[in-house]
Amino acid sequence: MNIVDYDNIELLLVEDSEHDAEMTIRALRRGHLTNKLFWVKDGTEALDFVRCQGAFSGRNPRELPKLVLLDLKMPLLGGIEVLRELKADPKTSDIPIVVMTSSNQDRDVTESYRLGVNGYVTKPVQLAAFMEAVAQIGMYWLQTNQRPLK
Repeated sequence: MNIVDYDNIELLLVEDSEHDAEMTIRALRRGHLTNKLFWVKDGTEALDFVRCQGAFSGRNPRELPKLVLLDLKMPLLGGIEVLRELKADPKTSDIPIVVMTSSNQDRDVTESYRLGVNGYVTKPVQLAAFMEAVAQIGMYWLQTNQRPLK
C-alpha cells in the first residue's frame, strides 16, 4: 500500500493541463522547490485539498499550503471560483495565490485582483520564458516572501 503524506505541503499546483503541470514541476525542480509540492487537476480537488475534505479528509487542517499556483480555465470548477472561495474564508484567505493562466483578458485580470489574488502571470508561450517565470514565482513566494506567523 502506498501512503501519501498530504501534510506539510508548501506549494499546491492547480492545473488541468498535464503538459503545463509537467513543465511547471520541471521548472520548480530546477530551483529545488518541489520537495513539498502537490498537484491537483481541477478546482474541486483544490478546495477539497485545502479544506481537508473528500479524498483529503485525513489531512491536518492546520497545514495550509504556503502558495497556490492556480490556473483559471479548468473543468468542474474554474480558478475564479476557487479564488473567490479561498479568499472569502478567514481560514484560507492569507494563503498567497498566484494565477498562472493562458488568459490575458482584462476581465480575468481585473476579477482576480478584485477577489484578492496575490499575483497574475500569463503563461509565456516560449518554453525558456515559461521555465524562468515559474522559477521566479517559486523563489519569491517560497523563499523570499515573509508571511506573518499564526
